[in-house]
Amino acid sequence: MQRLTSLALVSVLAAGALLSPMTSNAKDRGPASANCDRYEKSSPAWLSCAEDSPAAAGPAVADAQHFYAGYWLAKNGRYEEALDHLGKAEVKNARVLTYIGFATRKLGRVDEAIGYYAEALRKDPGNVIARSYLGEAHLARHDLTAATAELQKVEAGCGQNCDAYTELAARIAEYRARTGGRRG
Repeated sequence: MQRLTSLALVSVLAAGALLSPMTSNAKDRGPASANCDRYEKSSPAWLSCAEDSPAAAGPAVADAQHFYAGYWLAKNGRYEEALDHLGKAEVKNARVLTYIGFATRKLGRVDEAIGYYAEALRKDPGNVIARSYLGEAHLARHDLTAATAELQKVEAGCGQNCDAYTELAARIAEYRARTGGRRG
């Protein structure tokens, strides 16, 4: 009975991590999982834990575990592995699409990533994290005008004090310093 109760609690936490709405005041810090957070992110023990999705608890929990694994693998520079996990999520909601875009962009496939961000924004137009990453993708394509337009949309969504805004603003400032504000 104790095992069932623990599994149920982990399942609820994992499902909540995937299904909860995005916060508009920060860049995504990742989902919480009482089950796997005892391990260092992306370590072999953590990856083994994250891969052990409780499929019997339902697809929402399995999707949450795949998002959780994909998110942390992407944040730790393991983009191909991240895409593998994110691709296993049955429901491609805005969060999953945002991090598929993130990992894809980090692999240098910027045009493909922009498509994922656009799809994420069709599902959730207020997703400031997708907008911030989209702005970074525009900078990778040397489109300062489009990146600045995304920054304005992020500001409208969460103000100037949220991580999504400050991080994109910093990337734009770095770009301007590097290029003198010119294309390329």
